[in-house]
Amino acid sequence: MDPDRLAGRRVKQVVAAWHRHDCEAAAGPLEIWLVDDVGDYIHITAGSDWCLIVDETAPHVGYDLGESGRVEVVASEHGTPFARYAGEVVLAVDQRFDVRTGRVGLEICFSTGSVQCGSWRGDLHLVG
Repeated sequence: MDPDRLAGRRVKQVVAAWHRHDCEAAAGPLEIWLVDDVGDYIHITAGSDWCLIVDETAPHVGYDLGESGRVEVVASEHGTPFARYAGEVVLAVDQRFDVRTGRVGLEICFSTGSVQCGSWRGDLHLVG
């Protein structure tokens, strides 16, 4: 998906996949889905090749990792930088690329702020 297609979409809901292990708090989401006001999904995650993946797949169900915990996929009213922008329209999208790995960064801008999405060593990083 071309992330520029996000511009003009209103974020209605945020869904996130979190790694849970015992009582440890998750460091950050593994994946994010922005649900727009017509029910389309924008999926953002980091690839194993350190690139940032942006596509239009729907959220999957959580799954058990045995002794390593579990992955929970839940609506995220809190806990991600995107939560504060629920109800707002995406005004612009700025992408950053690395010649070796492809897309490594994405800034999604709203009228009241922005969220920076990045891939670092195969992990998704969100700042906003």
